[in-house]
Amino acid sequence: MSTAYQVIARKWRPQTFDDVVGQDHVVRTLKNAITRDRIAHAYLFVGPRGTGKTSTARIFAKALNCTGGPKADFDPADPVCQSIANGTHLDVIEIDGASNNGVDQVRDLRETAQYVPAQGKFKIYIIDEVHMLSPQAFNALLKTLEEPPPHVKFVFATTDPQKVLPTIVSRCQRFDLKPIPDDLIIERLKKIADDEKIKVAAPALESIARMADGGMRDAQSIFDQMISFCGNEINEPDVLDVYGLVSGEKISALAAALAAGDHQKIVAIVDECDKQGRDLVRLLADLQSQIRAALIDAIARGGRSDKLGGVQMTTEQITRLLDGLREGENTVKFGLAEKINFEVTLLKAVEASRARAIDSLIKELAALANEAPAAPATAATADANAGEKKKT
Repeated sequence: MSTAYQVIARKWRPQTFDDVVGQDHVVRTLKNAITRDRIAHAYLFVGPRGTGKTSTARIFAKALNCTGGPKADFDPADPVCQSIANGTHLDVIEIDGASNNGVDQVRDLRETAQYVPAQGKFKIYIIDEVHMLSPQAFNALLKTLEEPPPHVKFVFATTDPQKVLPTIVSRCQRFDLKPIPDDLIIERLKKIADDEKIKVAAPALESIARMADGGMRDAQSIFDQMISFCGNEINEPDVLDVYGLVSGEKISALAAALAAGDHQKIVAIVDECDKQGRDLVRLLADLQSQIRAALIDAIARGGRSDKLGGVQMTTEQITRLLDGLREGENTVKFGLAEKINFEVTLLKAVEASRARAIDSLIKELAALANEAPAAPATAATADANAGEKKKT
């Protein structure tokens, strides 16, 4: 009997601290806490989707309850660690905050927390999407969270920390997991591709990483879908067609047209992208990302950059261009005529980049006036000065 297929995101889920990608600050702190026996009673993991919050919580639970633990460098083949990974360990309880958000569920949790662990050293409660708990449930948890039994540890995960009560946050050690950089996502996908015997072009990996927006799970899910679509060989055009993305080369050409103020080329590129069924909202986001890179370059180089197609632009011009694109986001997303709104947004951003702030103009004129040489005296002025001298 064949075994059930397991998606890449689950198959390649991090199993140890060393497997966690792009969250070195979190991994280092947790490992040091275990090594130095400074394990807190409650932790809060905050970050965008797919950045490793729940995976890190499970790894932390393995480190605490592994055979001979707590220890940071545990063996993932340890039966205890495998039972935690499979969700069958009696003392590691995972709770979905969205479906167990009532005060009754939290009261049950509070009562069961009093009992000693059945298998491991600690009883660990992992509550995912903790911000979905009701205010009454949060309040029911407060006292237990502040003074839990010595054998109880809480690990909370959330994508929306603003909805978590400040009284809960203040009782936890907070860790902010950041979006994973594209180069680390690409590196991980290359490793997966080699192991799965998949041939992937480098531009295809770059497009997948760009689409994932810093989420490793999203990148792995996209990669999984592309394997289903393409088979054992994935190229950039395949990714662009499936997800409606625009190639990096075309984005650069459009950014250069904006910098040069070439209205005809801007309209032509937008027409081409629209006919190919590309996602214009996504194109706007990618365009802003590229222009932001030019802005950072201008700041680093003293106020000018030529990264947008070789056109020299000042920091002020790039800022105005970027601000014009940002102002048109909602119109493109929610307007009735997406293409027209997108074109108008681009053209208005070009005009904004060519406008000059009145205060900067005044400063420039004042500087020019100070640098200009004194005007030579005219004949009339000389005669007037001579007349004044005679009177005196």
